[in-house]
Amino acid sequence: MTTHRIHKRAFLGALALAAAGWASCAAAQAWPARPVSIIVPFPAGGTTDVLARALGQELSKTLGQPVVVENKPGAGATLGADYVAKAKADGYTLLMGAVHHTIATSVYKKLGYDFEKDLAPITTVALVPNVLVVNPQVPARTVQELLALAKAQPGLLTYGSNGAGTGQHLIGAQFEGMSGAQLLHVPYKGSGPLTTDLLGGQISMSFDTVTPVLPHIKAGKLRALAVTTARRSVALPDVPTLDEAGLKGFDMGTWFGMLAPAGTPRDVVARLNADMAKIIHSPDFRKKMDDIGAVPIGDTPEQMARRIHEDTARFARLVKDAKVSLD
Repeated sequence: MTTHRIHKRAFLGALALAAAGWASCAAAQAWPARPVSIIVPFPAGGTTDVLARALGQELSKTLGQPVVVENKPGAGATLGADYVAKAKADGYTLLMGAVHHTIATSVYKKLGYDFEKDLAPITTVALVPNVLVVNPQVPARTVQELLALAKAQPGLLTYGSNGAGTGQHLIGAQFEGMSGAQLLHVPYKGSGPLTTDLLGGQISMSFDTVTPVLPHIKAGKLRALAVTTARRSVALPDVPTLDEAGLKGFDMGTWFGMLAPAGTPRDVVARLNADMAKIIHSPDFRKKMDDIGAVPIGDTPEQMARRIHEDTARFARLVKDAKVSLD
């Protein structure tokens, strides 16, 4: 091959690489060119949905594109996660995930996705304490009175959750394990239908997050006995923790965070993280979080990945101890 041909081939190769680079850069700059979807793996009305809509509303302003919230509930929040894990990794389909997904890894034996490998963390949006609430028909005003009722009639009192294998389910199982009480678990698809039945007296209690039950507690339609985190909730300062109520060391809450399909371009993830963190740390968003009993976080993708990894290991041990398993 002549020197001229070698130089020509090298030039053409360099030109092709440059063109590819320009195309990639142009594609990155073009994002987002259409609406972005946030998949909520629960029905409307629950904490996951409330947070997704609050964040999505502000995010649409910074992205210059509509942000659409879609509810895809079922199977303890795993259907929505599976949908996003298998979506095109282009930044247009996101998941409002939660601690539930780190639990599902150990509870469900046949998940169609790997939460740590198939989804890319963007940021943890907020931490929300869970609260033990009872229907006023339940004649208990303290945790100890509730335990006395439960032990007197094992299996009679019922507690609802957002689905088998979710945080509320595991909190209930931990509550039973630490107290010796026997409760009947009733799974729902989300906080909306769960709260409706709790208000109607179809179930006795729940360990849901503060957000969906806070208005009903303030209205006297539900009675709060204790929060499940180590610290009291700012939204319910007069409600003791389960640790204070006698279950020493009890500390379980619920975090919520945004994720994208694994393989989503790094610059898109970085843009989403920067925009979301700015929103989450803003005074207006913090005020919204205070009103629903949530603590805003807004961390980095690496910090969220570490949170997911540590919780997956922690809940694997709790799931094993509580003997919670689903096919």
